[in-house]
Amino acid sequence: MDKNSSHRKIDRKLKWWQLSLLGVAGTIGTGYFLGSSLAIEIGGPAVLLSYLLAAAGTYMVFDALSRMTADHPEQGSFRSYAKKAFGSWAGFGSGWVYWFSELLIMGSQLTALSIFSRFWFPAVPMWIFAAGYGILGLMIVFFGNKGFDRVENTLAVIKLAAIIMFLILAAALLAGWIGGGKYTPKVPLSYNTILPTGGLGLWSSLIFAYYAYGGIEVLGIMSYRLKKPEEAPKAGKVMLVMLALVYGLSIALAVTMVPLRAFNPEESPFVLALSSDQLRFVPHVFNGVLITAGFSTMTASLYAVTSMLITLSEERDAPRVFAHKWKDKYPVWAMTLISCGLVATIVLSILTPGKVYEYITTAAGLMLLYNWSFILLSSGRLLKPSRLSGVKRWTGLVLIGAAVTGTLFHSLSRPGFFISLLLVSIIGVCDLLVHHYRKKHAPGSHKEEPGKHRNEEPEEEHEHLHEHKHNRLAGGTGFRIKGIRLRKSKL
Repeated sequence: MDKNSSHRKIDRKLKWWQLSLLGVAGTIGTGYFLGSSLAIEIGGPAVLLSYLLAAAGTYMVFDALSRMTADHPEQGSFRSYAKKAFGSWAGFGSGWVYWFSELLIMGSQLTALSIFSRFWFPAVPMWIFAAGYGILGLMIVFFGNKGFDRVENTLAVIKLAAIIMFLILAAALLAGWIGGGKYTPKVPLSYNTILPTGGLGLWSSLIFAYYAYGGIEVLGIMSYRLKKPEEAPKAGKVMLVMLALVYGLSIALAVTMVPLRAFNPEESPFVLALSSDQLRFVPHVFNGVLITAGFSTMTASLYAVTSMLITLSEERDAPRVFAHKWKDKYPVWAMTLISCGLVATIVLSILTPGKVYEYITTAAGLMLLYNWSFILLSSGRLLKPSRLSGVKRWTGLVLIGAAVTGTLFHSLSRPGFFISLLLVSIIGVCDLLVHHYRKKHAPGSHKEEPGKHRNEEPEEEHEHLHEHKHNRLAGGTGFRIKGIRLRKSKL
């Protein structure tokens, strides 16, 4: 699972525009291909505004993380920054929030793959597809990833090619160059057609717009590979502008070509838009591309949650058993816990086959935003304070807060909010218990060894000795970052 050795040879080789292209290819996934259908259904054509606001909020997060990484260009993680800024409790919480967000994202991808597969086999229950894809993904992760990175790069190109294909064919259908379209194109111009569900609908759609940008936090970590780490913010700007344009153009074409009543979470809006008597094969080709690309991102998420769980275990933020590997190669116990998460997704597919995607996707997006909040708050302590950085940070936090609270106003997203709240509560209780245990057993707490209190300070006290100079990243010998496996794409 650890690929640090292979990365060392290519460290500091990326140019800023290469990082931008990697970001575009890696971020686009099922959260866009299928999640956009939920956003359109809830917010209507005005959802374009949600995607622009989400792009702005995502940039605030990327800017904060990339500047922290630029100050100390190593293969670091937001978890280490949270720990340095607020103490070990924040490192524990950030790590587990990220792990659960990745686990839920993986479940969302698994559900999306099942939905795409039912495009061809509508009579087959969703849980059968979910079980099949889950087992295949676990086998790939368990037996090794030799050659899989190269396949991921190829599939990223396929995703971009699919989007370009959609834009060209949709424009041709809209212009009348290709006839036989299933729906009559109509540009929404009136208030009722642009904002059919009102302001609350638009507010509730913001979480799904954010979800389409998921994965940006890992790309922030990749900025350590830039030849000039200080160019990371520029790479983020270009990347997010490109994503906003791609999302905006494709969704604008979809809402023009397909009536609002036709959008549903069971079909990709882009497959619907390409429905034509003269292009009967195109939706099938596009659907095949979605399945192929979606499976690659799901497997990459499996690598991410496995690596993070092993890291948490090695740093005593999880039971040590999860770091054990059978024959020093196979992380059996870590994979067992992750398999339980996949089983839970399959059980949800059986119990709520019509709503499982909405629930899991909302919860995954919320957990992702909670972790982004950690990044923004950490940057406030670790970076040199300035008025501009403060405005960016609080703007990002306000937009994240709007996305979180918006989930309460729609029946499709409300259950996901309570799921995320339950998970955060569990993490919080475990964090308190672990913190209490460590404090109780910290060196110097035993009366029979009074001399150790000053020489071996508890971890919490040692970390807070750096509060001078506004806790800025100085890159001294006491600052060490634990890496996690870079995940190429999110959903």
